[in-house]
Amino acid sequence: MQNVFTGVVAERYDEDCAEISTAEALAPMLGVLEELAAGGSALEFAIGTGRVGLPLAARGVPVSGIELSEDMVAELRRKPGGDAIAVTIGDMATTRVPGTHSLVYLVFNTLSNLVEQDEQVACFANAAAHLAPGGTFVVEQGEPDLRRFPPGAEGVPFEIGEQNLGFDTYDLVAQQLTSHHYRVGDSQVFASHHRWVWFGEMDLMARMAGMRLRDRWVDWNRASPGNEDTGRVSIYVTPT
Repeated sequence: MQNVFTGVVAERYDEDCAEISTAEALAPMLGVLEELAAGGSALEFAIGTGRVGLPLAARGVPVSGIELSEDMVAELRRKPGGDAIAVTIGDMATTRVPGTHSLVYLVFNTLSNLVEQDEQVACFANAAAHLAPGGTFVVEQGEPDLRRFPPGAEGVPFEIGEQNLGFDTYDLVAQQLTSHHYRVGDSQVFASHHRWVWFGEMDLMARMAGMRLRDRWVDWNRASPGNEDTGRVSIYVTPT
């Protein structure tokens, strides 16, 4: 698994994610996660700076995490309540922590940070290994909108602003994409590599790990997917 969330990238992570980190923006997600924890504990894969884990813990859900980047965890520790969350440094595809949980969750398209299919398969298996019977694995991961990628194109923009520019370049054969981020003014250049994953692949990975798909929603408001928006939030459950 790549670790690009170091140094200034980690320091600016919360600033860059400010729009999706407000109480209003997080409320639907936190409501779903609290409900699925069902009074038990939750384990967050790639807990990062605690953008989701800290407010979920504030709702009374016991939260712990696995995180590859020590710099991201350092940012978490600086926040109120950050010292109370147990975080294990390691790769979410292979790192095991003691005990089982009612909920394991992985949000913000982070599954695609595992750039090999074998790593993604291992991540589903690792989630299942941390779940108690009847537990839930929640994955927030969208499919790429390849309809925006016309023949002969090299990249597709995802952000065009006065201070920031971002675009994705695709390798359609290898299911790889690179996200390019440019910050105007301080000449910051940041590129991250990803493997996008189809929902059918994810569902098969879950079956291989002994889980099954229960729900798929467009967003955390539980809207049903359709052809124009095939979904983003997938709910997998283990046998009771």
